[in-house]
Amino acid sequence: MPGFGDIVQKAFYLGVGLASYAGEKAGGKLAELRSQVQKLADEMVAKGEMNTEEARRFVEDMMKQAQQPPTPSETPEKPQPSEPRRIEILEEDEEATVKETSTSTENVDHLRQQVLKLQEELKKLQQDQ
Repeated sequence: MPGFGDIVQKAFYLGVGLASYAGEKAGGKLAELRSQVQKLADEMVAKGEMNTEEARRFVEDMMKQAQQPPTPSETPEKPQPSEPRRIEILEEDEEATVKETSTSTENVDHLRQQVLKLQEELKKLQQDQ
């Protein structure tokens, strides 16, 4: 029967193994990212959008950003709901509808008057010519 020490030792080795595996995966992803960023920088240098020194700094900055842990604003705090958000349609108050109707009617009347005045001015200008 394995003792408590054996279980602790196996748990420790498991943790070390998982950390090593995660490190290898992260290293592989970082190498892939560096390759992609370097290609992008090389393309920008070839197009004349930046010089070689700017490209080197660009690659270094991107790699530093990739190695930093995400900030709280970048990680979603709320879990996404499993169903779509429900939308309630509320009926408008009758008073608001009456006010909106009277206001829109006044606006339409005012616009009609302006159009009529402009038409009259246009006729006068055409007659003066």
